[in-house]
Amino acid sequence: MNDPRPDPVEGAAICSAKGCSAAATWQLHWNNPKLHTPERRKVWLACDDHRQSLSDFLGARQFLKDVVPHVDAG
Repeated sequence: MNDPRPDPVEGAAICSAKGCSAAATWQLHWNNPKLHTPERRKVWLACDDHRQSLSDFLGARQFLKDVVPHVDAG
């Protein structure tokens, strides 16, 4: 079965939540201090519906650093 989500290189940015194919409207910047240097930021994308749950998941682990609006470069 084909993945219905667009190729991130060719299509719009999509939410990082499992099974979600909605367009991303937020960027969640995070890092795992056991693995990453303090200045390094990883990014998860989130739609409006999953912004809070993804933020809560990262926040509970003290990984979440910032949440900013996602601006599509295309």
